[in-house]
Amino acid sequence: MNNSKLEHLVGIKKIAFLMYMYSIGLLLKGLKMIVRIIIRGLTKVFKGYGALLLWLAFWQKEATDEVTVTAEAEAEMNIFKRMVERYKRRVARRILRHRQWKEQDTINFLINNAIYIVILGLILVVIIQEPKFLSVNVFRNILTQSSVRLILAFGVGGIIILQGTDLSLGRSVGFAAIISASLLQSPDYASRFYTNLPQLPLILPLIIVMIVAAFFSAINGFVVAVFKIHPFLATLGASVALFGILSMYFASGDPGPQPIGGFDTRYVQLVTGQLNVFGFQLPKLIVYAAIVTFLIWILWNKTTFGKNMYAVGGNPEAAKISGVSVVKTTILVYIVAGVLYGLGGYLEAARIGSASNGTGFNYELDAIAACVVGGISFSGGIGKVSGAVAGVLMFTIISYGMNFLGLDVFYQYIIKGVIIVAAVALDTRKYLVKT
Repeated sequence: MNNSKLEHLVGIKKIAFLMYMYSIGLLLKGLKMIVRIIIRGLTKVFKGYGALLLWLAFWQKEATDEVTVTAEAEAEMNIFKRMVERYKRRVARRILRHRQWKEQDTINFLINNAIYIVILGLILVVIIQEPKFLSVNVFRNILTQSSVRLILAFGVGGIIILQGTDLSLGRSVGFAAIISASLLQSPDYASRFYTNLPQLPLILPLIIVMIVAAFFSAINGFVVAVFKIHPFLATLGASVALFGILSMYFASGDPGPQPIGGFDTRYVQLVTGQLNVFGFQLPKLIVYAAIVTFLIWILWNKTTFGKNMYAVGGNPEAAKISGVSVVKTTILVYIVAGVLYGLGGYLEAARIGSASNGTGFNYELDAIAACVVGGISFSGGIGKVSGAVAGVLMFTIISYGMNFLGLDVFYQYIIKGVIIVAAVALDTRKYLVKT
């Protein structure tokens, strides 16, 4: 009896194995074959890109030669020639890398950029479902909605480069929005926050909110740099305390704790107005975001402050030995972030048309997520302005696309959560591979 049962079980296992091999097994083998074909095809594309660059780069004499210029010779060149030579060296390195491209390089590229591929796939789905999504008005609305988010992302992006984070971002923005709204109400508005306040110049509240936000952010930087408290805990405590302070201020107005509206038309026009650029109506918010992007690019890439920021974020001990003041750099990065939070709150109040103690809630999550998706690494010392721009645009496009399709807001939270976790996982993988 035992032998017959054993033979029966062996027969069942054989049948199950055959069913697996001729159903799921074949399917998996087919998928594996398709993936290999895709990888081989992409590898040829990358190699072809290298060959195309080589053909276009007429100054290259040989395929693997890199343009070399001595430091002395480069110093004697003018600015334009130096830019040209540096561009040639970058192209030469790119040609060499792509001509030696392997299938493993393709696999690493797909893994490291999987989040971008998925997001682009979601965007294509939206476009297929609603072709009207590809229109000038939609693109302009996306850029307008991204403008304030981008400014805030630059603020927290510098802190992330320092291996930190800032959970008080939303409350700083909310406080700046409340102050701006309370100081820039229309003189004939019935429920004014300050009944007898005269009409102020538009620049004055902006300076005030920048100073206030920079002050609280500087305290965060001081606590993190001097007392060595983890940025997560330091800014979490600051967020709670700041919410109490802004709520007290919000409730201290003459009408009591109610949303602040009725803004001065000059303020609304300054923020939500449009500029006529060659017959095209360009929202002013986009212009402000473009100016801030340019200034941040210069600050991060062309100043001693930016170099110190990356050095401290990459290796604080090595930066300290090299003569960089870690405490000073950390506090300055937080101050710059505070200034951007103040500017963001000033613009946000006019954009949405009112302000309350709930303004800015969870803004820090969107800003941090956009930075991580854009490649600004929590490992420190890694991040580009272009990455922050890409991350903000991607999240805005996803949100706008979901609304365009009429999907419930809960689906947006689910997709955003998955993207954030995936982005952090990929970022961690890159760091582990490098170490």
